[in-house]
Amino acid sequence: MSTKSHNGLFAVAIALTLGAVIAFWTMRPAPNHNMAPLPSPKPGEKVAIFAGGCFWCMETAFEGVPGVKSAVSGYVGGRTKNPTYEEVSSGSTGHAESVRVVFDPKVISYEKLLTIFWHNIDPLVKNAQFCDHGTQYRSGIFYLDQAQRKAAELSKRRIIDSKRFKKPIVTEITKAGTFYPAEEYHQDFFKKKPFHYKRYRLGCGRDRRLRELWGTTASH
Repeated sequence: MSTKSHNGLFAVAIALTLGAVIAFWTMRPAPNHNMAPLPSPKPGEKVAIFAGGCFWCMETAFEGVPGVKSAVSGYVGGRTKNPTYEEVSSGSTGHAESVRVVFDPKVISYEKLLTIFWHNIDPLVKNAQFCDHGTQYRSGIFYLDQAQRKAAELSKRRIIDSKRFKKPIVTEITKAGTFYPAEEYHQDFFKKKPFHYKRYRLGCGRDRRLRELWGTTASH
């Protein structure tokens, strides 16, 4: 290859890389550290916590589902108190991006929430989901009591026994620690920035992969 050709290809590679970086930063919200309020369940309501990669996308899986009262993006499973998005994104705090769901068990069961959860994640990939990689994007069910733990383990066992997948399921089932709500600008991101959200979701290949795994998606 001639020096001229080599330099031309190098210039194209640099341009493509810069384009990708610019696209990421123009999509990424400006940081602020105003944490969102955390809704308390009313009498009779319960809480479930799930991690499935990007919490923007996991919010949409549960928002609007009959019986779901709220879905809040946040962080769970880590060591640092009151972590910020930047800290969690670095992978240094041990947290996973997650969603806290308040629901009415008279309308929707925890088992149904588990079904929605499974159909919105890739359970075969460790410490990653779709285009996002790192422990902060791991998939997990964070149970709040033993009834949730048993239900989560049973749902996982049913998927394993179905022989749907040849690879092992690596989604963790872990007792929930403190859930920290994410910054306000992350909440309902798909409503606040619909174009950016759709561009991210499409570019990440999330729905394509979910169709490969499950045949359909349970998300909006």
